[in-house]
Amino acid sequence: MNPATQTADAAAAAAAPVTTPPLRDDATVIGLVGLAHASSHFSHLLLPPLFPIFAAEFGLTFSQLGFLMTVFFVISGVGQAMSGFLVDKVGARPVLFAAIGCFIAACLAGSMATSYAGLMLVSVFAGLGNAPFHPVDFSILNQRVSSARLGYGFSAHGLSGSLGWGLAPAFFALMVAFSDWHRAYLVAAGLYGVVIVILYLGRAHLRTEVVVHQATPSASGGTSALSFMKLPVVWWCFSFFFLSTMTLAVVQNYASPILKALFNVSFEAAAMTVTAYMLASALGMLIGGFVAARMPRNSDRVVAWCMAAGAVLMAVCASGLMGAAGTMVALAATGFAIGVGGPSRDMMIKRATPKGATGRVYGIVYSGLDSGFAVAPLIFGVMMDHGWYRATLLGGALTLLLAVGAALGVGLRTRANERAATAAA
Repeated sequence: MNPATQTADAAAAAAAPVTTPPLRDDATVIGLVGLAHASSHFSHLLLPPLFPIFAAEFGLTFSQLGFLMTVFFVISGVGQAMSGFLVDKVGARPVLFAAIGCFIAACLAGSMATSYAGLMLVSVFAGLGNAPFHPVDFSILNQRVSSARLGYGFSAHGLSGSLGWGLAPAFFALMVAFSDWHRAYLVAAGLYGVVIVILYLGRAHLRTEVVVHQATPSASGGTSALSFMKLPVVWWCFSFFFLSTMTLAVVQNYASPILKALFNVSFEAAAMTVTAYMLASALGMLIGGFVAARMPRNSDRVVAWCMAAGAVLMAVCASGLMGAAGTMVALAATGFAIGVGGPSRDMMIKRATPKGATGRVYGIVYSGLDSGFAVAPLIFGVMMDHGWYRATLLGGALTLLLAVGAALGVGLRTRANERAATAAA
């Protein structure tokens, strides 16, 4: 084809109206990705809801129990940074199915666990499965969902993750009440089996295009595929996830024993409080989707305000002045405040992501999430072993407040990059 023809075709393509896919197509993609994301977040809590039982049955300390989650998130964090490149290279779909298979292996390992080593095996398999989910999910959403509905897609994505978190404590509490924890893991393996069947039936909606990178030298002597790592905004995003996730790790890993120690509530009531936090977060995500869709240019400020509100509420929980019932309500309200900022957080990351580097950037940035989850038990587990329960909650409030500064830093860097790109054009 001659250059003139190519130019004419390009002009015609540019002039052609952009059509929005049918709502049913976008909704199907969002639903399937949401189901996958919920299964990923469920895996985060394959162990923590049962920590009080493991402590009694195997004689484990909070530091030892927390180390299980450190192993989980170290594997997940390192794997997430690497899997972003893999998703760009082979597509999201095959990586997704392999991840669900790892979750099934983790549950089967849990059903046969008779020692700390068995629990560690659960952490390893679950960490491997969790690793690729953010590069997978966001690659599918960004490629398969129309831009007009992407904010709602991010909202549903965050909401489904919170539902996965909320389901796990309730699931294990009910299974322990009516059966035992070994059987709970067998049932969980069955649930993951159902998930993988549903995803396979809808596999046509999960296909993504492979990203081809030219191995051209960059100014620093590296390759173009890695040049995005020189952007400060990427590391501001990483810092935001690292700090905000440390707060979430406090809730997931230690809210239940903290409530039991401070207020002598039952195991079931403490577990349901964590579920209430996650469900309130899911409700916040739902509302936050409309906020993100209407305020995409101010996503960093929305995130900052929501995180600041969450930090204040968690500090109120640390004070203990509201008693057992009031503290549990305030903890759930913390989840709601953070949840409202969730879709804006994802929009903030999308704005900061260089074009054509979705899988790689999301892999690096969201490994900050895993890094926060990995480091938090090492710090807060020691505090719990010393009986510093209120200080543990206050530490979670402090890291969330630091995350506010990181979110504002992302916004400043993103706007500076956008102004520079406009000036260059």
